[in-house]
Amino acid sequence: MCHAEGLHLIFAELQTMIPAQTVDLVMQTALIEEVVGDYVELKKSGSSFRGLSPFTNEKTPSFYVLPEKGIFKCFSSGKGGSVVTFLMELEKLSFPEAIKQLAQRYGIEIEEQEITPEQHQARTERESLLALNAWAQKWLTDQMLETDEGKAIALSYFESRGFRKPVLDKFKIGYCPDSWDSMSQAALDSGYEKDRLLTLGLVKETDGKPWDFFKGRVMFPIRDVTGRTIAFGGRTLRSDKKIAKYFNSPESPLYHKGKVLFGLHLAKPAITKEDRVLLVEGYTDVMAMHQAGIENVVSSSGTALTVDQIKLIRRYTKNVTVLFDGDDAGIRASLRGTDLLLAEGLNVQVVLFPDGDDPDSFSKKVPTETLVRHISEEAKDFVAFKLELLAREAGDDPVLKSEMIHSIIESIAAIPDGIQQGVYLKLAAEELSMSEELLQLELSKVQRKRLLDQQKAEKRDAFRQRKGFDVRSSSPPSSNLQVPADWSDEKGFDANQAETIGQDPTLAHRDLLEADLIRLLLLYGSESIHIEAPDSNEDDTKNEPKESTVVSFAEFAAHHFEGLDIAFKNASCQSIWAVFEAALDSGKLPELDTFLKHEDPKLQAFVADAVVQKDIVSERWGEVHQIYPAREKDQLKKALMDALHHLKLNQNRLESSEVQLKLAALSEAINNGEETAIAGLRDMLERRKALDVQKTKIASYFGVAILP
Repeated sequence: MCHAEGLHLIFAELQTMIPAQTVDLVMQTALIEEVVGDYVELKKSGSSFRGLSPFTNEKTPSFYVLPEKGIFKCFSSGKGGSVVTFLMELEKLSFPEAIKQLAQRYGIEIEEQEITPEQHQARTERESLLALNAWAQKWLTDQMLETDEGKAIALSYFESRGFRKPVLDKFKIGYCPDSWDSMSQAALDSGYEKDRLLTLGLVKETDGKPWDFFKGRVMFPIRDVTGRTIAFGGRTLRSDKKIAKYFNSPESPLYHKGKVLFGLHLAKPAITKEDRVLLVEGYTDVMAMHQAGIENVVSSSGTALTVDQIKLIRRYTKNVTVLFDGDDAGIRASLRGTDLLLAEGLNVQVVLFPDGDDPDSFSKKVPTETLVRHISEEAKDFVAFKLELLAREAGDDPVLKSEMIHSIIESIAAIPDGIQQGVYLKLAAEELSMSEELLQLELSKVQRKRLLDQQKAEKRDAFRQRKGFDVRSSSPPSSNLQVPADWSDEKGFDANQAETIGQDPTLAHRDLLEADLIRLLLLYGSESIHIEAPDSNEDDTKNEPKESTVVSFAEFAAHHFEGLDIAFKNASCQSIWAVFEAALDSGKLPELDTFLKHEDPKLQAFVADAVVQKDIVSERWGEVHQIYPAREKDQLKKALMDALHHLKLNQNRLESSEVQLKLAALSEAINNGEETAIAGLRDMLERRKALDVQKTKIASYFGVAILP
């Protein structure tokens, strides 16, 4: 089966679940900049958008979205493709799941009745879990708003706290009845499976009997950045101190508590508009701020702030204001997470509320204007705030003062920007009445220790890798496992890396060369190429213009490539080339969408790599400076010839290596008295001579000497 046929079979299989016309409609309707903008703060950069990668922990934006092509490209991770690929990569969805999510977003109906019972049963576990959580959220909300128990206990509790119904509706607040099995029985009666209830932590099981984990608690749905319910937080209304005040759902395929920020799905537009996020501690703090009209606020859901949560924040802004409770215990608890914010390059400010108040209580005591003014006027730079706070606590105690200085130095050392470090060091020296040189010495000690710890960790990982262990899983690899190089997943070609994994660098380089040829096809396949027709006039004295014909660049490239007797080795290149061949036979070139509809994220990433250019000279720059560099588009014939000659040279080297190995084997055979090997040796020598002649011609084309 050819690769083009395989591609059509894949689409045919997808069409059995989602009709092809629906897939086309979804992909034509979905705006990639809108969808990606739910996850990444995008800023206009020419005709494209740019932002921080959602896939890696980068500090310099290398993530691009090209609306006119409908693709994204992440240079730090190597990922790329269509809006569907983006959701598949980030949300870990299948192709049909991503299509369905986009269809729901844009109000496109998918004909579910065409799905057979067998296909319905085969839906992924993730879809089923999301559906169960959505049901649970609605059931819990109904319990609070429509039952006597819910109204008397939960609704009255929120009313007593000053929360009005619009904000309760906005956050979809609910209540789990104070009964052992009300929710679990309702879920089972609605057709949901007990195993999935257990997976999500909605119920627990004792002696084979399910019971409600959140019984008797008011419920806060925890939603992802798109607004889907992925977990719950439950607060008890009992005063018994032996019972935990808050319970969160356990970790599940949907929920990883260290990677979620409560309220982010509602806060995104305001964070982007204000270019600042307000970080609070609890669920009700977020709700209270929204009720007061301040929406750029999120919470870490009662857990210690994690690097993954900070990465989420940094997608939208680099400016964070931490709203501390007024009591000392709350302040000290919050201080522990702020060094992480500094280490990730964020600008951190701190706001204190009066003693006994938190963002929730204070927002209900004062008008919105007073709350906004308090946050604005009382915001202090974090390092300056920490200096003031710890100096006040330490007083004249030399031990406490020494601990305070070390704590300040640790915070300053966390800041990645050297200039900022210098500014804060000077500030600390002035506030502490100490020598700046002495503080610099302590700072250097902290930085040196961190560097040594990092180097030790890297050496430890390298040692474990040499011993054959996976650093991430700490488990030994399968025996005789060979890992092939994947061009689409790498930032570039590294000969040392190729040797490490046992691959010939020439073969690894071949992937790059093939990819470059495919890049030309994808970018310029439909461009017109003028070819002079062969001169059949025997009278060369006539100066009549030669006739020419116009062909597409794809046709021109196909003609020259086939004449070289070279085949693609890279699987993605083979697939794309097969589609081009089939299209040329039918007289119609493939559109970029043909490849962006492919369900394989690697192929889409390969295509995105080919068509997205990170660094280009703008036309405006050329006009201003009167410098107009040559464009590849204007030199397509030369670009193709260069690519083909490089590919032919690579083929020459591969064949030369094979010939050299055969010559060595034949020489050994002759030394062992095998006379029949003489003829083979003669043939191999002739082949090597031909390859040397070929290499000379390629060198002549490039005008350079080519080393063996």
